[in-house]
Amino acid sequence: MASENSTEGGPVTQVGEGQEAEEATPPVLTVGAPRVGEVLAERYELAEHINDDAAGRQVWQGVDVVLRRPVAVVLRYPGGDSAQEMLQAAVTASRVIHPNLAGVYDAIDEDTRAYVVREWISGEALRELVVDGPLDAERATSIAHAVASAVAAVHATGMVHGNVHPGTVMVADDGRVVLADARATDGDTPDTDVRAIGGILYFALTGHWPHAEVGPSSLPDAVRDGSGAIAAPRMVRAGVPAYLDDLTMDLIDDRLALPSADVLAAELDRLDVAADEPFMVEAGPLRFSAVEEGLPEQPLATRRKLVIGVASLLVIATVGLLLGINALADRGTPEDTAGPGPGVAATTTEQPGGDTPAPAAPKPVALTRDQVRIVDPEGDRRELGDAPLMVDGKRDTAWESDTYKNLPFGDKSGMGVLIKFAEPIDVRSVQVNLSGTGASAELFSGQGDTGSTAAGDRKIVTDYKTRIGEPIENHEATTLTFQGFPEDQKHQYLLVWFTKLPTTSEGKMRLEIQEITVQARG
Repeated sequence: MASENSTEGGPVTQVGEGQEAEEATPPVLTVGAPRVGEVLAERYELAEHINDDAAGRQVWQGVDVVLRRPVAVVLRYPGGDSAQEMLQAAVTASRVIHPNLAGVYDAIDEDTRAYVVREWISGEALRELVVDGPLDAERATSIAHAVASAVAAVHATGMVHGNVHPGTVMVADDGRVVLADARATDGDTPDTDVRAIGGILYFALTGHWPHAEVGPSSLPDAVRDGSGAIAAPRMVRAGVPAYLDDLTMDLIDDRLALPSADVLAAELDRLDVAADEPFMVEAGPLRFSAVEEGLPEQPLATRRKLVIGVASLLVIATVGLLLGINALADRGTPEDTAGPGPGVAATTTEQPGGDTPAPAAPKPVALTRDQVRIVDPEGDRRELGDAPLMVDGKRDTAWESDTYKNLPFGDKSGMGVLIKFAEPIDVRSVQVNLSGTGASAELFSGQGDTGSTAAGDRKIVTDYKTRIGEPIENHEATTLTFQGFPEDQKHQYLLVWFTKLPTTSEGKMRLEIQEITVQARG
């Protein structure tokens, strides 16, 4: 277990420090240290002393004897006025519930000592994950997406996190990414949080932290040239996609205006889903605006793309001209211009270095409120409302199931969403955004809708047997993407069938579908 080195002022994590404090906090004397087996507040049994942090607080692993779950207990001596900042920060953080934020359960002042009880995260910090080498682009994007989602939830309450850092980004053993140890100061703003997410991307991709751009740290500084200019991730290591390189550099460039955390989270969500889709590889990052007087309106990354784009067009035009000249030179008689004769195959446009035409970019399919409904063959029909919220284009609204007590789906075999297109279409992918991780689901195609009744739903489940793609089991992210649609088939009816519920940050089991999006072949 890594050491706890965060400073005073927020819920703490039992792993790694966050940003460096401007001034070291003097140690707090510990008198009457607790012992293994002691029960605090008649509920929290201390199991193991992990370490003491830089602020003199003791970090323990404990057990909530009522709910029988592991907890982290952070004790400070003495309590009273000297502990109010820590306690108030914990109370404030407890109001923000999000699957990518460490939960704060309790904050107690006993005068002689004070302690905060929070979620125990079994895993390791991002700074530890990168010790063995930088992460691949897909994993770096997924982690940054989770952090951005957590920060957006904090900002939505009017608060600032103030400590987004590889030491406070935790990757749990089950794959869940958790941001902990908020400790905003007067100098912190929403922009400092968003810029730090750029630092998270840079660190994950390179193993270095951009001190000058994001904030000082004990981590190794970014790679720089002789003038001190920072090296882009693609210059540090091979294999970083251009779109991710551009987005990272734009986020840490203080000459560019930053997006809000929720906008950045949506962009990272798009890139996270599309990491394995070739048509998205050249998709550019958010179009940031220049904030420094005298700079052009377009960001640096956009200007780089324009230069490359113009050069590419010139090359294409030149090649086209040469091909046209050669074609004219080969024409011997007027009959030769009539096209291929019997038995001669027509030619197709090929990409340089390849033998097949470039695939057309997919196009989104707009879904209306009447094109989705809940399929619940074994339920009491109380969970059918609000289905239109899944296609309203908003990630802050969601259809919610009831809360179930046991996995995989209470006493049911599952529940589903029936998608009904206006006409058969050539579907490429179906994406389902959830509010929690750990879901299991499958996608089926079928014919027709037998009506929103228990009998009709049972028939849907019985008749829809053609599975599309592979089942998704215990998914570690909040976005489920179904692909594998045959190119020679069109579909008008699809059933997304859930067989396991996600677990919420409160430890409850509930399905919350924020948005469903469909893409068709171009």
